[in-house]
Amino acid sequence: MITRTVMETPVEKNPHGVDARKVYDTEHATMVHITLQPGESLKKHITPVDVAFYVLEGRGVVEIGEERRECGPDTLVESPAHLPHRWTNEGDRPFRVLVVKVPRPTGATRLL
Repeated sequence: MITRTVMETPVEKNPHGVDARKVYDTEHATMVHITLQPGESLKKHITPVDVAFYVLEGRGVVEIGEERRECGPDTLVESPAHLPHRWTNEGDRPFRVLVVKVPRPTGATRLL
């Protein structure tokens, strides 16, 4: 059995400049825990695989393609491959989301 806590997992350097921690990474899938502080956001980007986001804490605004929606805890958001997307924390508390990429990306994420 392998266990790890999010806070013990190192922050990975990323083009968004936010707290992103890869908590699971196999040949089949990748999971990243992201924390956005108030006012922080991801840069709009495109991934080569489908992505599922599970909101853990706080409220964030997700943009996928032309759609924009505010989401709170226990919300699952699906983002198909090749569509521009990003998260923004417009609130006054930390926002935490679990990102699941399936299958594990073999190509690069493209910033817009």
